[in-house]
Amino acid sequence: MAQGARRTVGQIVVVVVLAVAVAAFLSVAAARHGFFDLQVYRGALVWWARDGGELYDYLRPGTQYGFTYPPFAALLMLPMAYLPWHAAIVVSVAAGVATSAVLIWWLLDPVSRRAGWNRWFAFAVALCLAAAFEPMRETINFGQVNTLLLFLVAVDLLRLLPGGSRWAGIGIGLATAIKLTPGIFIVYLMVTGRIRAAVTAVAAATGATVLAAALFPDASREFWTTALWNTGRVGELAFVSNQSLRGVVARLDPTSPSTLAWLALVAATVALWVWRSRAAVSAGNETAGLALTGAVMCLVSPVTWVHHLVWLLPALLLLVEGGVAAPSRSRRRRLLLAGAIVGYGFLISRIVWAWERDFTGLDGFVFSNTYVWISLALLAFLPVRRAVRVDGPPASVVEPSGVAQLDQAERRTPAGQWHLIGRPLTVR
Repeated sequence: MAQGARRTVGQIVVVVVLAVAVAAFLSVAAARHGFFDLQVYRGALVWWARDGGELYDYLRPGTQYGFTYPPFAALLMLPMAYLPWHAAIVVSVAAGVATSAVLIWWLLDPVSRRAGWNRWFAFAVALCLAAAFEPMRETINFGQVNTLLLFLVAVDLLRLLPGGSRWAGIGIGLATAIKLTPGIFIVYLMVTGRIRAAVTAVAAATGATVLAAALFPDASREFWTTALWNTGRVGELAFVSNQSLRGVVARLDPTSPSTLAWLALVAATVALWVWRSRAAVSAGNETAGLALTGAVMCLVSPVTWVHHLVWLLPALLLLVEGGVAAPSRSRRRRLLLAGAIVGYGFLISRIVWAWERDFTGLDGFVFSNTYVWISLALLAFLPVRRAVRVDGPPASVVEPSGVAQLDQAERRTPAGQWHLIGRPLTVR
């Protein structure tokens, strides 16, 4: 057998063994939520579209949970009201897996090419590891829409915006119309000077919202005047699954959490994010902008359930990219790869749930907020490197200070595409 064939067989064996190991891990570690959120969505839509009820009056029997998304989301989900339950599960899982796979390919493929990895092998390994990632498996098990929203934002930041498309911003706008929290990416476009894309995003979000209002005026009136402000519909702020700064403050005093302390933390976090995001854009690194904004969104949102933390996935992959790009055997490489491994390890561990019933004391404060500390660390210390040109001839790379960077190493891939590998950028 030729050496190449033996290598391929070995890689297939590794992927199969890893897939079996992940499946065994999930059989023990993964919580089975029975597609709870999907039941809420579908129940509300059936109640509204087929039974003549009001969309935001619906509560899943025996719970306080109802439909919490804007009417445009209900419009997109409306076919679910006419699907059998098991068909709805198939559509939800297929959409989650497909959007996750495309996103991972977009993020990982440039790293694979620069590092000289076998691209299909790296992708297969990454998919297996993503399946064990707690936010990802929670998204699938709940029947949530997080990966769809992340995909829509990534279309803008990883595809349309770098190419100078006039449509850049439309994905962010649609994601915002589906669920309000991705609206922070409109702020990201504004604070980093991409006004045209920000206007496009606002126009897309407004157009989708107006369309829903024209089709469903009663539901739209109810959402914007009443349902949006009813925080009791989303759950308890102090619940350990709420891995946001608001959750940290609420767990310190569940009966009377300090709004002032939360707002102070939010202000400091947003200031750090603006500084780092501008540095990322100055470096031409939209992937870093996506990762930093995803992390800050999780931190400043009043409610960030564990499954919302799929927005941390780009940051973890950027740690791997930074480690691979660093000189071999360097301290920087060890630190970045160790950070990726430790962060990923905690985010598959369900560690916060060990303090679900009692998050008092020092240990409760430290460990019940573990995912918040990871989000903060990624926001503060994620390496920001210059972007890599994947199309066309090499171009000069400029530091944020305006000084041309001349000592770039150039590499050609087998496909003849150029890559400019810059030194790690120190954010000053």
